[in-house]
Amino acid sequence: MELMVLLNALVTRLLFVLHSLIGVWRVTAVKKEPKYWLLALLNLLLCLETGLTLKFKQGRGYKWFSPAIFLYLICTVPSLWLLEIHHGTQYCGNEPGAVQVNISNQDFNQSRDSSHGSEGIDHHIIQTAKVFVNQLSRICETVWTLALHQTFLLLLVVGRWLLPIGAEITRDQLSQLLLMFVGTAADILEFASETLDIEDVRKNYALINAILAVWTWSMLQFPLDLAVQHIGCKPTASSRRIPSLLLCRYSAELWNIGVSLFIQDGPFFIVRSILMGHFRIFNQMLVFFTAKNILVVTLQLYRLAVISLDFRATILQKSRKGEVSCCPCEPYEANTHATADQDTELKDFVAFPQKEEPQAPSEDP
Repeated sequence: MELMVLLNALVTRLLFVLHSLIGVWRVTAVKKEPKYWLLALLNLLLCLETGLTLKFKQGRGYKWFSPAIFLYLICTVPSLWLLEIHHGTQYCGNEPGAVQVNISNQDFNQSRDSSHGSEGIDHHIIQTAKVFVNQLSRICETVWTLALHQTFLLLLVVGRWLLPIGAEITRDQLSQLLLMFVGTAADILEFASETLDIEDVRKNYALINAILAVWTWSMLQFPLDLAVQHIGCKPTASSRRIPSLLLCRYSAELWNIGVSLFIQDGPFFIVRSILMGHFRIFNQMLVFFTAKNILVVTLQLYRLAVISLDFRATILQKSRKGEVSCCPCEPYEANTHATADQDTELKDFVAFPQKEEPQAPSEDP
């Protein structure tokens, strides 16, 4: 096993565990009940996954799916749910979102003076750590919750970058995936913060749960790599139907469209429409992002229509010319020059009548 692969695999999962433990700590501090430390036991699943990945995959990733990212979601999402639900009892002293902490040198000087003498440097370090944790505890809880949301999404992107990749995904595909995740994370953070900060929403417990459910549903796209990987399809009798051919050729594009319509922009549009239409909640940002969701959904449907028409035109063109130089099940950016063996296999697959081309007479040397 390569040393860098091992370090990346372990360091990334350690960051996941630490962030999850911080979330559990904040839940315990807000609820003031030690029983919520039991949420930390969810990290045992991540530890188990680490051991299995190191043993069977030598630390590298899996095809189409990242178990480490998925388990990180399982470990962190419950803490964020509890913090958002408990948001109604979280108050700041001055203004909403203000950081209520006065960091002065007095506390640190007191800890240094108390440690002066027989206790030594070790006691001074412990006292300084206690003062630092005490200062962090004075930060407004709403700021803590927003910070956990932000760092959660950042770690999902950075963690996916640091995790060792498998043989099924290339560096170019990974870079495309990370760029998509950055935009996705920004949209998800905006949806959660913008809708949950509305005062009328905070008064409706069922509405909070519905928004958090949609937020959780949108997070499930992060463990999947289908947005940049095409499904490999071989010519078989079960894949001769047109929908199967369309899925094989445009699998990545269709997945991106499906994510937008059914996991992200579609659900976000429904929630915002309910807020405006049923609950009569209006503000400038809500209207703007609702219009943005409508535009994205419309463009995705337009993209789906373009893909369908392009695929239909390809089928008709091949049927008229009797050519099989490009298999309809291959990704559209693939090389169109097929070998002789591929042509023989594809003739039976596409099932179009082929025209025999006259062979050029061989010239004697």
